[in-house]
Amino acid sequence: MAFLLGEHLFEISGQGPPPQKDFFQLLITKDEVIWRSWEISVRLDARGAAPKELKTFHSDFILQKMLQQQVGNVFGERILEYTRSLCQGKFDYLERLPDDIMLQILSYLELRDTTLLAQASQRFRKLCNSEKFWEQTVRNRCAEFTCDMEGIGNCMGWRKMFFTFFHTSGSEKQQ
Repeated sequence: MAFLLGEHLFEISGQGPPPQKDFFQLLITKDEVIWRSWEISVRLDARGAAPKELKTFHSDFILQKMLQQQVGNVFGERILEYTRSLCQGKFDYLERLPDDIMLQILSYLELRDTTLLAQASQRFRKLCNSEKFWEQTVRNRCAEFTCDMEGIGNCMGWRKMFFTFFHTSGSEKQQ
């Protein structure tokens, strides 16, 4: 499964907490943790200053409490814990699967389960709301779908088509 890992395992950037205006980037590669910071200042002598960069191996990051504290202060405890996990070799392979494979897996789930899965992460929300997912849903789960209806799905959107023509609410099923 190591082939699923790209060179960059994780990257996040953003402005530090108030009152500072500094900008930070955390990049985790297969071998290193790279911490970059840009000092944002209105002082003339600070303008045009190059970013600071600190590179450390995963095993060293686990020992560097000061760097961990900086990461936690800027990006929060959740990101710090995720960074520690990556540095300890705990990779989330499911998040790294290509979209077409993820969509294939989603096709085996009940629709109510995909609504719960969409709440698990931004990636799952994006996939569960994608046109490809809804096209796959209409084509594979709606017996009344015919090839003549393909143009309608492409024009109005597959999700809208599903809820307009094929979805029946729970109250209608009970009648």
